Amino acid sequence: MTMKAMKIQMKSNCSNSRNVQDIDSIYIDQTGTYWKKAEVYDYLKQFPKSIEVNIFPYPYLVPVMSILGEKYVRSEANDTVTDNLLKLPRE
Repeated sequence: MTMKAMKIQMKSNCSNSRNVQDIDSIYIDQTGTYWKKAEVYDYLKQFPKSIEVNIFPYPYLVPVMSILGEKYVRSEANDTVTDNLLKLPRE
């Protein structure tokens, strides 16, 4: 069964950011906890297409490495301008 990303926490001083690299952690429904974005990255490397964003059209999260070597995740590209992951509630 696919897990769902339910909400996000941004890095400090980035609460209004529109950049997925500024996400600190992601709340995963089945575990009931926040995972740091690097943990989500590592999990998705082992288990691709196992976590989706809980917003229609429910895109999968995909692991991405920045040019500076920072592990982060984003949702699969679709017809929305803003990444669906950034549309989740923020805490």
